[in-house]
Amino acid sequence: MQKNNKIFEQKKYIELVKELNRADLGQKTAYISTFGCQMNAHDSEILLGMLYEMGYSKAENEKEADVIIYNTCCVRENAENKVYGNLGNLKKIKEERPSVKIVLCGCMMQQDTVIEKIKESYRNVDLIFGTFNMHVFPELLHMALTSNGMIIDVWETHDEFEAEAAAIRQYKHKSSVNIMYGCNNFCSYCIVPYVRGRERSRPKTDIINEIKGLVSDGVIEIVLLGQNVNSYGNDLINGESFTGLLYEISAIKGINRIRFMTSHPKDLSDEIIYAIRDCENICNHIHLPIQSGSNRILELMNRKYSKEDYLSRIAKIKQEIPNVSITTDIIVGFPSESEEDFLETLDIIKKVGYSTAYTFLYSKRTGTPAANMCDQVPESIAKERFNRLLKLLNDGIYEINKKLVGETVSVLAEEVNEKDNSLVSGKTYSNTTVHFKGDKSLIGQILNIKITECKTFYLIGELLA
Repeated sequence: MQKNNKIFEQKKYIELVKELNRADLGQKTAYISTFGCQMNAHDSEILLGMLYEMGYSKAENEKEADVIIYNTCCVRENAENKVYGNLGNLKKIKEERPSVKIVLCGCMMQQDTVIEKIKESYRNVDLIFGTFNMHVFPELLHMALTSNGMIIDVWETHDEFEAEAAAIRQYKHKSSVNIMYGCNNFCSYCIVPYVRGRERSRPKTDIINEIKGLVSDGVIEIVLLGQNVNSYGNDLINGESFTGLLYEISAIKGINRIRFMTSHPKDLSDEIIYAIRDCENICNHIHLPIQSGSNRILELMNRKYSKEDYLSRIAKIKQEIPNVSITTDIIVGFPSESEEDFLETLDIIKKVGYSTAYTFLYSKRTGTPAANMCDQVPESIAKERFNRLLKLLNDGIYEINKKLVGETVSVLAEEVNEKDNSLVSGKTYSNTTVHFKGDKSLIGQILNIKITECKTFYLIGELLA
């Protein structure tokens, strides 16, 4: 089936769902709960866009929704357990309102063991689909609305057609844009290549046109997403590269800020660093996961770089990009990690000076090589190391933030603070959160904020006239 025919097919099901909802009278609502990474969050925005097209509005909670969707993540065991726990809680809602449709999608659904567990223990689920066929959601939802029993439609590979629906963005002024899907790296601890597939770069013209459309709709900050954005274009036959894409996006009028994630250290070229240096609207923030500071552990992880390679990249970044903010991912307790290995990780934290870090206790993922490795680290030892790691990281982050007290920084106001509605929260150019007095009229503006106080994970400031 050609792409245009596939688009027409889904538009047909959008109209069919609309007709069903009109016949049922009353405004139908949907609630989406998202687990995992920014790519999952953006997928949920696309799903919400499809739901809006089908006549649904956004529910504030599960109890009010006619359709409940869990967009799942399988990178950590904790994320999976949350999904199962929430599904158990939904049983009562389903008993009280049998017409409610419960939908599961995302990375967890690409695993056979998960599907079997849901079929056996969670018969209240109506629809299951995976990461490769999100674009046929209207058709699948129509099936769920017009039939009884659990519908399971999980594809093992993708096709050439990607979702065309306009996303319903969380923020009017900023948007994520997928530039590629999947991963080719096969880190030994990671399930992503198995559930997201091999790397597939989107055509550059599609990306540019999408961004231009977003800019015309008021977006001033773009976040480029991919499992490894640095390898963008490697699968295309026309010689496209991430560096070239960055320069072209940077030239689009109306974009004030460009961010991207995630970068794999082995693919972060000098040319990418120069693009960040040379393009004023590319933010001086690089997320560069190290995972471990031990060369022995990095080899077991199949990361394809050494500690020395990584520090060489860091030195180049700091040399070329003034006031750069570097963030990272770190795993503690990888199989066979010794105290000496862990101390190497602490050493790299001291040498780099991270602005923040996403830290994780190793989580065994069935189907990955690391799950079968001998010498799994006892939980008590891993947790003790984890606490030491956090202490070192947090002390360093605080010292970095303390240097900004008294400085005036540029902040993009993003939202009214959830805990104190007299405050507005936003991000600096280097991706640090700032809270300051203000109201919703400031949202979407780039403002000059004088920093008056620092905390470990955020700054407090005042708006300058």
